[in-house]
Amino acid sequence: MNITLRQLRIFDAVARHLSFTRASDELHLTQPAVSMQIKQLEQEVGVHLFEQVGKRIYLTKAGDELLRYGRSIAQLLTEAEQVFEEMKGLHRGHLGITVASTANYFVPRLWATFRMRHPSVSVSLDVTNREGLIRALATNETDLVIMGQPPEDMDLVAQIFMPNPLVVIAPPSHPLCAARDIPLQRLKGETFLVREQGSGTRSLMERVFAEKGLDPATPIEMSSTEALKQGVEAGLGLALLSMHTLDMELALKRLVVLDVQGFPVLRDWYIVHHASKRLSVIAQAFKDFILNESKSLVTVPSPTG
Repeated sequence: MNITLRQLRIFDAVARHLSFTRASDELHLTQPAVSMQIKQLEQEVGVHLFEQVGKRIYLTKAGDELLRYGRSIAQLLTEAEQVFEEMKGLHRGHLGITVASTANYFVPRLWATFRMRHPSVSVSLDVTNREGLIRALATNETDLVIMGQPPEDMDLVAQIFMPNPLVVIAPPSHPLCAARDIPLQRLKGETFLVREQGSGTRSLMERVFAEKGLDPATPIEMSSTEALKQGVEAGLGLALLSMHTLDMELALKRLVVLDVQGFPVLRDWYIVHHASKRLSVIAQAFKDFILNESKSLVTVPSPTG
């Protein structure tokens, strides 16, 4: 077969989005250009790679096979690039990091310190929810992932590097702010603001509440941690959040950490990569930096601000 890497990259984008329009937007190409490349690719392999049902497109069995081979080729090229970067040592190179949206409150600080030591190293920092983190690990498309609890059904290397204390927050005007040692049952009648389905914060909150026998009344869904904090500040309800996200709000006394029995709940931050991932010199150096120095560089804000 005489197929090109460009055709494989375009095919991968269409296969991921199952949309020629979204693939063309991602690749900054016109939709006719994307369609033409896919048509030429299908002519070269001699089979249809997509089929249309109604207004939607789906991968054919042949498309599934080509996607698997294409990603293997892309991974081999990435590994080859890493080998050449290793020959240059830590003086140059690129690092791909995918982080949970909550971790983005402290990861840029860690990266800034690391880059001061290695100023010629560039980084791609992708901030996403838990579904995006798991997808990045499954496709092996990033060097390192920083997240809460890693999935147990994947072949991963996951190491704890820092505690992640979870607290219940409220607006300063809430009547529970003056209370101490609040019983868990007192929270049952409270409205809680929650992240969207697929968010690590959402799944973590659900696990913690299930462990403690809580079933919050009438949850209100928010699409980001910032929206959630603003909603609590506006008096829409309470929320369960990592202390790492609350530095500014506690200092400015916009939010209050409630003194609830059994809280803070201690979870952990992990640095994760696929077990088959061959880490570059740069990726290994950043991983070692995270494991050895993050605790001394990232401070947890005081509950009293």
